[in-house]
Amino acid sequence: MSWIIDFWPILYLIPVIVCLFYGFRTKKGSKIPRNTVYLHQVGRGPWVPSLSPFALKLETFLRMHKIPYMNDHSGTMSKKGKTPWITYNGKDIADSQMCIEYLKDKRNLQVDDHLSREEKAVARAIRCLTEENLYWTMCYETFVKNPKSLDLLLKDIFSRPKIFVFKNLVGRLVKKELHGHGIGRHSDTEIWSIGKGDLTALSEFLGDKNYMFGDNASDIDCTVFGMLSMAVWQMKGSRHEAYIHQNLPNLVAYCERMKESFWRDWSQRCRGAGYVQDDLKMYSF
Repeated sequence: MSWIIDFWPILYLIPVIVCLFYGFRTKKGSKIPRNTVYLHQVGRGPWVPSLSPFALKLETFLRMHKIPYMNDHSGTMSKKGKTPWITYNGKDIADSQMCIEYLKDKRNLQVDDHLSREEKAVARAIRCLTEENLYWTMCYETFVKNPKSLDLLLKDIFSRPKIFVFKNLVGRLVKKELHGHGIGRHSDTEIWSIGKGDLTALSEFLGDKNYMFGDNASDIDCTVFGMLSMAVWQMKGSRHEAYIHQNLPNLVAYCERMKESFWRDWSQRCRGAGYVQDDLKMYSF
């Protein structure tokens, strides 16, 4: 198993292992119109339209900028062994942020022009806080502190034996990656202090604004929304969920606002009573 740890970063562990259970399948003969993004991701979650905050971030970006796209929920991996990833006019791009930067360039998007240079620098720092710090505390909470939450999260996706194997396999990998990162060397109390501090910082920066930098949503909102959605709706029984709902109502309202702005079809994109399968559905704006 050491080769998995060496080459598959923790940011992509969850969807990668899910793909191992789904099986690696390729959509053969799929016709993708030119200038349409083909978004490869694991699939939908029960309370959020993805099991991965990075896939939700990327799909929200596509909706925010009205970029035509189609989904591939087959679990196919990129050549880098990462997901989500995109195919755009025949070229494959992996890593959610690299996908965003590539699309900005190729589509000549005038992104975040309303932000000053200083605000763009702050946005980059917020992205690092969210994806390189807060996320690790969420991995710890889910796979080390409260692995039973996965029983509920995955009950309509995997059989009980598969969930048991999933929890044990990923749990061991997460512990090793947390230790390598450094955050796993702290005590439970210290790790939660880090996570709580990150959530509080996001809440205080947001304040009473509609979005992170005012009345207009910017790219950093895709990142923050993708991550916070997991804590607000999908990390059932976690300290992150409880702390946000009990102490940071502006973050809950923020997520609801983002959902209303860019995900009017949210209930249809979550696995549940209203779920509608959207593999290869064309989203155009």
